Amino acid sequence: MARWLYGIAVGGGLALVLLEPQVPLPMAAWVTAWSAVVLALGAWLSWRLPFEARWHEAQGDVAVDTANAALIVGLVDPLLRALLPVAVVALSGTGEASWPAAGWAWGGQVAVAVLWMEFAKYWSHRAHHEWAPLWRFHAWHHSSRRLYWLNNFRLHPVNHALQLALSLGPLLWLGVPDTVLLGALALTQPVVVLQHLNLDVHHGLWSRLFSTHELHRWHHSTEPAEANANYGSALVLWDQVFGTYRRHPAGRGPVKVGLFEASRHRRGRSEGFGWPGCCGPVT
Repeated sequence: MARWLYGIAVGGGLALVLLEPQVPLPMAAWVTAWSAVVLALGAWLSWRLPFEARWHEAQGDVAVDTANAALIVGLVDPLLRALLPVAVVALSGTGEASWPAAGWAWGGQVAVAVLWMEFAKYWSHRAHHEWAPLWRFHAWHHSSRRLYWLNNFRLHPVNHALQLALSLGPLLWLGVPDTVLLGALALTQPVVVLQHLNLDVHHGLWSRLFSTHELHRWHHSTEPAEANANYGSALVLWDQVFGTYRRHPAGRGPVKVGLFEASRHRRGRSEGFGWPGCCGPVT
């Protein structure tokens, strides 16, 4: 089962997309529920097949990460998704332009939406590494000294807001139908929630397409040469296009994960959110 984790995640998302007319609840609720199931399955497999046994040991981070998850999932993300359409209307005047793929089949529109969202997230993520003012926000995500399933939600609100605005804002402005946006979310969100698993499984060809935990653990290395790569969110397509895709031998991982030595490590939640004194620039 562990080897097919990504197939299960995407297959379930695809099933939701195909069954959308028959499901009794809003698609957004189903996508959230399926992502939670996938994450729970991944966490369970991680306990059975850990990549690093020491990463199972709490390091004073569980309470911080739980609070951060509650803040992001329970408040920041819903608030941003409610305010973003309003901001688009206010900034554009009409709120929408012309969606170039409007005449395409629904599946084609979803594919275009996914490609744009992944493109925007790739460059947002890369900019957060390469531009010091943005790194001060993104460093909070890298400050954990182990990888486990709750790392997904260790996000600074500013970091999350910028990524969401860049990936979703232009699509809202173009008037992309909600069904297309939800289809794109159904295919990508279940993949993203698996990114930080402490799971000892080689995913082979899946890692040529998706940003698997096998690839992403290297992105959390304390060595900049290892960490400044594999910026993709759900897909690694744009890493391959722009030359930042890196593969390492199966079964290996970075010596240490966490902030680069040039960055100051602040473990407290309030310090990590911090606002400008949190973390030094990338070197």
